[in-house]
Amino acid sequence: MAEKPYEIIEHTADVGIRVKAKDLKELFSLAAQAMFDIIAEKSLQKSLPSKKIKIEQEAANLDELFINWLNELLSLSAAKELIFSDFQFQEINETFLRACAVADNIENYKVNVEIKAATYHDLKIHHDESGWVAEVIFDV
Repeated sequence: MAEKPYEIIEHTADVGIRVKAKDLKELFSLAAQAMFDIIAEKSLQKSLPSKKIKIEQEAANLDELFINWLNELLSLSAAKELIFSDFQFQEINETFLRACAVADNIENYKVNVEIKAATYHDLKIHHDESGWVAEVIFDV
């Protein structure tokens, strides 16, 4: 099995992730990928066509943008019964993003856990000489 580009953080009654990336696009993409990997795994059932959904987020700062991004994906996932699997960013900085998220019908997946929200609790996002690192706790 290939090594995942993130790690699970043990947290009482919740679940968290730590993601390392070279830039903001990769950081936001890997965090979303990790979140949906926790939620569900691909099953071998019928394969329904993928859907692309455009997402724009604006925020006062990077922490808010990151949490809003993950929570918007969770909201869309629940409302439209989709699991997101790929993320293409047209524009991203510390207060704005424009992306296209690719999703499959939830019927193509085995759902393992429901994530209610990405939280600000113990949220850490920082940049150093090796790139970006984010830690986020999900309310399950």
